Amino acid sequence: MDHSEPALALFDAGAADLGSAGASNPAVPAVEDLFRPLADRLRPRTLGQVVGQEHLLADQAPIGRMVQRRHLVSMVLWGPPGCGKTTIARLLADAAGLVFAPLSATFAGVADLRRVFRDAEQRRARGRGTLLFVDEIHRFNRAQQDSFLPYVEDGTVVLVGATTENPSFELNGALLSRSQVFVLRRLDEQALQALTARAEEVTGRVLPLTGEARQALLAMADGDGRYLLNMAEQLLALPEGAGPLDAAGLARQVQQRAPLYDKAQEGHYNLISALHKAMRGSDPDAALYWLARMLEGGEDPLFVARRLVRFANEDVGMADPKAIQQALAAWDVYERLGSPEGELALAQAVVYLATAPKSIAVYRGFGAAGRSARRTGSLMPPPHILNAPTPLMKDLGYGKDYAYDPDTPDGFSGADYFPQNMDRETYYRPTEHGHEAEIGHRLNHWARLRAQRNHPHTGG
Repeated sequence: MDHSEPALALFDAGAADLGSAGASNPAVPAVEDLFRPLADRLRPRTLGQVVGQEHLLADQAPIGRMVQRRHLVSMVLWGPPGCGKTTIARLLADAAGLVFAPLSATFAGVADLRRVFRDAEQRRARGRGTLLFVDEIHRFNRAQQDSFLPYVEDGTVVLVGATTENPSFELNGALLSRSQVFVLRRLDEQALQALTARAEEVTGRVLPLTGEARQALLAMADGDGRYLLNMAEQLLALPEGAGPLDAAGLARQVQQRAPLYDKAQEGHYNLISALHKAMRGSDPDAALYWLARMLEGGEDPLFVARRLVRFANEDVGMADPKAIQQALAAWDVYERLGSPEGELALAQAVVYLATAPKSIAVYRGFGAAGRSARRTGSLMPPPHILNAPTPLMKDLGYGKDYAYDPDTPDGFSGADYFPQNMDRETYYRPTEHGHEAEIGHRLNHWARLRAQRNHPHTGG
């Protein structure tokens, strides 16, 4: 160990050497442990004790293989709060024999970066490596991120960045190309149960909860191990002897965390995408769930309303022309009533759209028409459909032989409305879903009439 400077200890310094009851009996906490948060006291001491991230840390998993070789590469740990990013970084430094140098992008500036790099260079000259851990690395701007590049490239530091945000959006390409991105998972129920069991073992107390309340506690943690242990610490501090708390009693004792949702970041786009695809998949139950998740997370209901209008146009279309009316009505109701009453109108529109027949025929047809418009340039409309307000325009043939469709026997003239010198093209191809089935029959009828009138001596 580099004893010439204080490196951050992996665990509580000297805990194994304390001449106290805690040193000989792990069930009895050391004196200073009484002043440390439970989450810190339970911090894993080996990678094998980390729960919920076996897909990365197992022997044959990506990081596990690096540890076996004792050779780390620079990496970005991307995951939600409380899933073990900082702990894993500390333990990786220990496993690889590197000095752990932590830095928080929230508070660090250029001077701090220069000092860290200078210290790492000095350690390297003495034969010591440095694992530079940067928490909230996405908070560094592009120039600050660029400053890491030469030190990562020449091996002065092994960079381990931690972030809760999508690295594709928040980190520059040069840094990402020199690092591996590993996705950490929110802790599942099994991992959270393991943490509560450890808490009970270390403290020597059982959480004063009924079975139902214990399940509620895990749900309240929402995949965050640190938050779970903080709640457990509150419960373990309750006076002994009282009966176990039920779910309602638990809610009175601890505060449920707000759902993880950032209206400006990836969670925003993930959840609106989930809502859109659930409606497209005709699953009203899943659609209502994602709507509720967004609104519970603080999403602007008008953003949802705008997406519902877009969905009605794009995904329902002419299969149910009333869908757009329902979406616009929900938007209008919400603007008039606000929350929470207006949110019911959004829910009603979500169910309507999810259960409506679907068609993207108009969407595809408009796209195909756009490609034709770009290809054909500035072709003029055929003269027979042009107005002729002046004698000159009449002399040029504007409006000549125009057939007024309502006056024809079938209310359909069969005229050609495409530009001259352009063959007729078909863009809109209705489906057999909902109202479009009737539209398709109508279009087929007009196609037969058009063919008869344009080629009267064919087709019998």
